[in-house]
Amino acid sequence: MAKIFRIVKSLIPPILLELIQKYRNNKYGWHRDYKSWQEAKDASMGYDADAIARKVNTSLQKVKNGTAVYERDSVLFDEIQYSWPLLAGLMYAAAKSQGALHVIDFGGSLGSTYFQNKKFLDGLKEVSWSILEQKHFVKIGKKEFEDERLKFFDDIKSCFIMDRPTILVLSSVLQYIEKPYVLLEELLQFDFEFIVIDRTPFACQERLTVQKVPPSIYEASYPCWFFEEKQFLSAFLHRYHVVESFDGLDGKTELCAFRGMILERNND
Repeated sequence: MAKIFRIVKSLIPPILLELIQKYRNNKYGWHRDYKSWQEAKDASMGYDADAIARKVNTSLQKVKNGTAVYERDSVLFDEIQYSWPLLAGLMYAAAKSQGALHVIDFGGSLGSTYFQNKKFLDGLKEVSWSILEQKHFVKIGKKEFEDERLKFFDDIKSCFIMDRPTILVLSSVLQYIEKPYVLLEELLQFDFEFIVIDRTPFACQERLTVQKVPPSIYEASYPCWFFEEKQFLSAFLHRYHVVESFDGLDGKTELCAFRGMILERNND
């Protein structure tokens, strides 16, 4: 069969092969522009939140018990793919707090970023990592992963009753929020000392698309924002300054570039 495939492939003109490959690559990813969140939502199939949570749980259980090395978006990897700038932001915050790190990880799944960086977190004198997530993730997180350092909440005020997080992590989350700037304004009211943003898509102008996820990860499609960097930063710069900005793990596509930034609160 493989030999027949090679023969057929050799008979197809290169230009046609290129078009076929482009179609296959474009089947998933980001599609079209939409005028409103509702319009984009209507063009999406949505997602089975419980099924995704179960799949992430299965993968992270393997990381937790040592039979797998690293999980991201429910997919297992043979080695940890660090976001070194994100880790640098965490260490920067800890260094400025005498080795203490108190994190709130907004949309942090079941602890993907926590487990990704646990080797380095274990070297700090004091760590608390609070994950703010949807109720079905919180239910699994509390049952399967919560311990003296890792906690799960579905309400930010409850988190602040238990702890006083000083650093906010926003990794691959803002683009999936209907009104991201409204959310940011609400989060900034908690006066974090540091904010680390990672895996966020930027383009030359702000636009709303639909992202189709490859079924090898899970069956889903949903609205997704591309941000314009100057406009995006304007939501922070009245209270924060940029310590450093960086390219995200997801790299660049023809449509957007994934970026991140480390922000520190202005003290004047």
